[in-house]
Amino acid sequence: MRIDRSLWRTVLFSLAVVAFVIGVYQTLVENNPQVPMESLKRNYWLFMISFACTMGYRYMGRAEEPAAGSIPAAKPAARKKPKPSAGGKRKR
Repeated sequence: MRIDRSLWRTVLFSLAVVAFVIGVYQTLVENNPQVPMESLKRNYWLFMISFACTMGYRYMGRAEEPAAGSIPAAKPAARKKPKPSAGGKRKR
């Protein structure tokens, strides 16, 4: 049984969000006013798990994109000319 690539992307994204939210929550709960960076150092591993999952998510998304040369570039939309103001004189 093979797991679909899009399911892996969903799992990685969900794990990244959960790890980040838990890291932020724990950092705020454990905050010590005398040593403010201590709680961030203790929860650093949660932020790194979130970062690693985000990088994996982005890498898997790029692998799904087609090659740059296989799809022709779209033509830019034509610009409309602005309408001239009626009457010729500006009201102040």
